[in-house]
Amino acid sequence: MLAYRHLFHAGNFADVFKHALLTRLLILLARKDKPFCYLDTHAGIGLYELSHPWAQKLAEYHDGIERVWGRGDVPPLLIPYLDAVRADNPDRRLRRYPGSPRIAQRLLRDADRMVLTELNLDDCKQLAALFAADPRVVVEHADGYQALKAHLPPRERRGLILVDSSFDRAQEFERLTQGLITAHRRFATGVYALWYPLMAPAVMHAFARGVVASGIRKVLELELSVFPESWSVSLRGSGMLVINPPFGFEKEASALLPWLWQALSSEGEGKWRVNWLIAE
Repeated sequence: MLAYRHLFHAGNFADVFKHALLTRLLILLARKDKPFCYLDTHAGIGLYELSHPWAQKLAEYHDGIERVWGRGDVPPLLIPYLDAVRADNPDRRLRRYPGSPRIAQRLLRDADRMVLTELNLDDCKQLAALFAADPRVVVEHADGYQALKAHLPPRERRGLILVDSSFDRAQEFERLTQGLITAHRRFATGVYALWYPLMAPAVMHAFARGVVASGIRKVLELELSVFPESWSVSLRGSGMLVINPPFGFEKEASALLPWLWQALSSEGEGKWRVNWLIAE
């Protein structure tokens, strides 16, 4: 994990999927007056320069944020996400891509709080510098899964927890499942968003079985792929499990994902879906 740098992939189609959904979750949570805590367990550096040689090496943002950046038919549900991206590109030229902490920062209210953890020391230093002036934000050099134990339950008793691992180690799906189980025992009413890459069907089925066996309820499964299931050249798609989704989120996701799939899938390949993996 220490070797991973999201800068190689910043702004790709998986980021668009993840951050569009994250934005809707934050907006729905903010509809209630009571403050909440946003915990980002694998926070990265927060803001990515797309001109950086690492970003240019794969230039994955061309098939991600660039595909939706200038479109005139953007649905209203996507506008807050694009506004967050535009805020870091004030000249309307796509030069930077905000990570999940930066997007969340723009949607938090004064009374809300954000905890960001990052294990890579260099990335953590960049992250801390980016948010140094915001008193709502705490940045820690720590393992994301340990952060689930250290920061849950939050003092606000309301919270959104994003677990967005790099998946560059073996058995990451098992770690993700166990991390969810541990966190849910501490904070059963929290909203959890667990991002994951779509891999071989057998791997995905095993992951789903593990989550079902946990006994956790109210698990909404969202997926978006831009290549067919047989694709193995690169990432074909990604998914997100949302535990305890706020009221209205399922409806919003069902309206948003078809548009994103149409915008991000080059040849009309892949698919999208919104499905209750485990209902109440």
